[in-house]
Amino acid sequence: GEEAGVLRRPEGGGGAGAVAGEVPREDPGEERLIARSGSLRPGGEVLEPLIEGPDADRLAAGDFVGEDSGRREGFGHWVRGHLTRTPSMASASAGPGGSSGSFRHSDLRLLLGVMGAPLAPISSNLADPLPLLSIKGTPIESSSAQYILQQYMAASGGYKMLQSVRNAYAMGKVRMVASEFETATRVVKNRGPSGRGAAAVEQGGFVLWTMAPGMWYVELAVGGSKVHAGCNGRLVWRHTPWLGAHAAKGPVRPLRRVLQGLDPLTTAGLFAEARCVGEKKVNGEECFILKLSADPQTLKLRSEGPAEIIRHVLFGYFSQRTGLMVHIEDSHLTRIQPHSGGDAVYWETTISSCLEDYRAVEGIMIAHAGRSAVTLFRFGEAAMSHTKTRMEEAWSIEEVAFNVPGLSVDCFIPPADIRSGSVGEACELPPQHGDRAKSTAVHPARVAAAAERAHTHGAGGRGEKI
Repeated sequence: GEEAGVLRRPEGGGGAGAVAGEVPREDPGEERLIARSGSLRPGGEVLEPLIEGPDADRLAAGDFVGEDSGRREGFGHWVRGHLTRTPSMASASAGPGGSSGSFRHSDLRLLLGVMGAPLAPISSNLADPLPLLSIKGTPIESSSAQYILQQYMAASGGYKMLQSVRNAYAMGKVRMVASEFETATRVVKNRGPSGRGAAAVEQGGFVLWTMAPGMWYVELAVGGSKVHAGCNGRLVWRHTPWLGAHAAKGPVRPLRRVLQGLDPLTTAGLFAEARCVGEKKVNGEECFILKLSADPQTLKLRSEGPAEIIRHVLFGYFSQRTGLMVHIEDSHLTRIQPHSGGDAVYWETTISSCLEDYRAVEGIMIAHAGRSAVTLFRFGEAAMSHTKTRMEEAWSIEEVAFNVPGLSVDCFIPPADIRSGSVGEACELPPQHGDRAKSTAVHPARVAAAAERAHTHGAGGRGEKI
């Protein structure tokens, strides 16, 4: 039999929709949302709260463009209403057709927390991602990286084309699975509800909006639970059913998901200070490897209390054949020292993503599918105390559009109920596998104390790494 938990690559090229699994197709009479990207097969709405919008025919006819259109239901009004709805505080539970019997609430919460909306290690250079290339006085590793990024932007559509994008929209499907849990003495594979066969997979979808400079919003729903996060250019915030709305600690950083082949200009800006550290063959492609690391000041701003983020590095693999980025991997290490003393506990989170099925959308190359493998490694002074959790995600992009009419900065305003202060990343480290506490909504004021108590007893936090 096939290894449990493995999300199989689609056969026949892995086009959009193939990765996301079998999802019921929509009624041809239903409204669809804005122009599609390339050769997309029809697909249903993943979850109704995510994919509701104006008539695509009206948009194509220009009803939403211009001051004198006389529109009754402007696209901008829909977007603002869509983004400012009261977020659900429901506990994680599978919706109709979901696999509530196959996933404990803690598993779903872990999946959403770790893979839903992680951030990049550092801020992206939004002004000029690649200043005039200068070889003189520049280390060869840096000048090589700048040359590789120039080739990347050229392959992605060209700097002029990329700079013309004022805002963008993407909608996709996701499949997630917590595939394996390992301790020093045993390995537990997720075999599904029957204990045999392939692991049960949670299916869902996401919508992503971005706007220059540096604004973004993502909403991801899987198994009846929803995580959303955003940035207005000055503040990054998140909302989860278990933490409510809260500001993210540390500097403003891009959403990692936009780096997965959806925003070449932000990606180039992020790697602007990277170094070329070598070459490697990835999935049959000879690639250049660019590496960037979060500086000590950024790590300090993201640390809080007994939790210290020691490092966060990101590697980008750029195809020597096409110039496009085909693989991205980041790893960060957090050290937690209990207040009561004793041995420190370390958490290492590694996310490795393959970007596939590049297709041009309005002249810009977009990756329409991909897969991520996540490893959460907890270890301490005692050799027998380590645990390792493996998770996987496969995604496909169903719709992409640029320069959407009506989208404004008002659409990226943080929620009105956002808490003052910020939540450090240590409060969202994953629970230990086997923690049978109910995953219901937690009052925000109790989160930090609960996480601290859990870490003190060596059980990890109650939330997830976002």
